[in-house]
Amino acid sequence: MAIYLNTNRPLENFKELCRKKYIVDKSLIIEKLNEFIDSSDKYICITRPRRFGKTSIINMLGAYYTKEINSKEIFDKFKISNSESYLENLNKYNVISISFNKLSDRGNTYNHYMEMIKTSLINDIAEKYPEIDPEKYFTISDMLEATNDKFIFIIDEWDYIFNNKMFKDNQNDFLEFLRNLLKDRTYVALAYMTGVLPIKKHSSTSALNMFDEYTMLNDMIYGRYFGFTEEEVKELCEKQSKISFKEISDWYNGYINEDGDRIYNPRSVVKALQNGKCISYWTNTGAMDEVKEYLKYNTMEVREDVIKMVSGYDVDIIINEEFRAGQEPPKTKTEIYSAMIILGFLSYYDGYLKIPNKELMREFEKALQDESFGYVSEIIKNSRSMLKATVSQETEKVAQILHDIHNSEIPILQYNDENSLSCIVTLAYLSARDTYRVEREEKTGKGFADFTFHPMRKADLPFILELKKDETVDIAIKQMKEKEYFQKFIKEHENVLLVAICYDSKIKNHTCKIESVYIREV
Repeated sequence: MAIYLNTNRPLENFKELCRKKYIVDKSLIIEKLNEFIDSSDKYICITRPRRFGKTSIINMLGAYYTKEINSKEIFDKFKISNSESYLENLNKYNVISISFNKLSDRGNTYNHYMEMIKTSLINDIAEKYPEIDPEKYFTISDMLEATNDKFIFIIDEWDYIFNNKMFKDNQNDFLEFLRNLLKDRTYVALAYMTGVLPIKKHSSTSALNMFDEYTMLNDMIYGRYFGFTEEEVKELCEKQSKISFKEISDWYNGYINEDGDRIYNPRSVVKALQNGKCISYWTNTGAMDEVKEYLKYNTMEVREDVIKMVSGYDVDIIINEEFRAGQEPPKTKTEIYSAMIILGFLSYYDGYLKIPNKELMREFEKALQDESFGYVSEIIKNSRSMLKATVSQETEKVAQILHDIHNSEIPILQYNDENSLSCIVTLAYLSARDTYRVEREEKTGKGFADFTFHPMRKADLPFILELKKDETVDIAIKQMKEKEYFQKFIKEHENVLLVAICYDSKIKNHTCKIESVYIREV
C-alpha cells in the first residue's frame, strides 16, 4: 500500500539528488511558497515539459515541509537557510505527497486506479489519527476536517491520465475528486501541484479554478526554478574539463522565460557533462514521435513555418490560448503551436516562435522527411545527391537541383522574401547534417560565412557556402577569399571547398561555382 502522509520518501530522494556532482540550488522557490501558506493564494499549479526538474522540486518540498523527519542538516547548506521564513516552516507540517503516475496491480480500470489512491489516503489518516474511525465518515475530506490539523498537499504528475489518454470517460470524475479534496477546505495550508499539461477547463471555468497556474506560456514568478539558467550552466561546466560552455550552449540553449532568462533542459545538460559528449538526451526519453504527430494535424498550414524554423528563422505569431489537459487533438496552427510550446518542442518569447536548440532541431528535421510533407520530404530524401554533387564539384548539377526546388509548389521556396534562398539551401543539404556540423552565419576570418560545413569524419572535405542574389559567383568566391572564411578549418584541414551559389531574379536562373583551396598556401 502506498504511503502518502508524512512519508520519508521525498527526503530519501532529495538526499540522493544532493549526492550528485551536477546539482543546482533551487531552494529559494521555498521562500516564495512560504509566503502563500494559509493565505487565499495557497493553491499553486506549475506545469513544465518532461525533464525540466519538476520532480526534483517536489522531493525538495516534501523533504523541507514534512514533520516527523528532520532535514535541517541538509537544508542548512542551501540558499533557503538564509531566509527569514526558513526555520519557521522547516519540518512543521503534515504533508500529503501524491504522485498520480502509479497504477494499481489489481486492474487497469479507473475504479482500480482511484481505489488504490483513496484506500491509501484513508489508511494513512486512520493510522496517524486512531481516534478517527473511517467507517463514520463519507469522504476523505470529512476525515481530514475531523483531524483539526493543517496539511500541505504536494501533488506530482497531476495530469498523468490526461497525458497518457487514459480513462477518458472518467477524467471529469478525477477533477471532481481533486476539487472535493482541496477546494475551500480549512485543512489545506498549501496545495502545490505540478505536471506537463495545464488544468482542463470546462467551458470558461474549471473544477480546479482555485489554482493559480504557471505554464511555459505564462509564468512571471517561477521561471528561474525550472530548467537551468545560463549562469547555472556556466558554473556546472566549471566542474569538468571535457566539454566547454559553448558546446553545451550550442546544443541545449534555446528556451527563454518571461523574465528574459535563457533556460536549458536540466537532464540534457547533466547527461552531457557526465558523459563528456553532447548528443540528444532529452529527446530520447520518449514520446518524441509527438513532434511528427502534432505537425500532421495540419501539415499544409504549418509546413512553411517549420521550413523557416529548420532554416534558423523565428516565426512572428501571437499565441494567447494554452493547450490544456483533456483537449481534443489540436487542429489550427495556433493550437498546434500552443501544444508544442507546452510540451517543450518549441520555444516562444515576445511573440516569436522558434525551435529551441540543436537537440530539438534534429527531431524537426526527421519530421520533415515524413510523406505528409509532400514535396519537402522528397527534397530531403534527395539531399544526399546535393551533397555528393557539391564535394564532387559538379556545379551544373548543384544549380539544377536548386532550380528544381525553386520551381516547387511551396510558396516559401519561390523566393518571396530574402530568406527563401537560405531555406532552399537548408533543405537541399539537410542530409549533410548526418556527417557534417552545419553552422549558419558563423564568425570566421574577417566576417560571417552564410553556411559552414564542418566534417565529422576525417576523410570528408569541409566546405563554405556563400549565397548571393543578383550577383555573380565570382564576386562570391572573391568575398570568401578576401575575408578568409577558411580560417575556421586551418588547424584540422589542408583543403577546403569554396561554394558560391547565386540566383538571378531577372532570368530566374541559378549558377554555382566551386573552388578547392589549399589552405596552407593561402
